Amino acid sequence: MGTKTKASNKSQDLKGKAKEAIGSATGNKNLRTKGQTDQKKAALKGAGEKVKDAGSNVKEAISGK
Repeated sequence: MGTKTKASNKSQDLKGKAKEAIGSATGNKNLRTKGQTDQKKAALKGAGEKVKDAGSNVKEAISGK
């Protein structure tokens, strides 16, 4: 996974945590839910990148590079 992608995913996760915390503190259910959604999106993107990395590693192992 590229450094830029990792940073983007981490940024989205942190923003989601902040939204969730602010939403919880203020009683804003909508903001809390948006924060949770942002965190889940970041986690899914990270998982997708890990799958791509694993596929590349398998490809390299098979081709001997």
